[in-house]
Amino acid sequence: MATLDNVRAALRVRTLAYDNELTNLINAAKTDLGIAGVDLPSTLDEICETAIITYCKMHFGLPEDTEWLKKSYDEQKAQLVTATGYTDWGDSNV
Repeated sequence: MATLDNVRAALRVRTLAYDNELTNLINAAKTDLGIAGVDLPSTLDEICETAIITYCKMHFGLPEDTEWLKKSYDEQKAQLVTATGYTDWGDSNV
């Protein structure tokens, strides 16, 4: 299942009318993770998709639990940044 389909399902969006906005949020999440140092795999695994979904939930519509979503996303991002296989910092002996 594509990331957009997973995001749409997680947000319980049944129409395609929001696909442009959701695609922009997905790309923003990927960019944010990249800025933090996360090297996303070409085929996203569940942990990466969960972080992207959390980011989208935080920014789509008017969620009542924005603070909780922000903390959750920040924690997921921090775990990805420190996990082996999700970063490419190059030669650390420089």
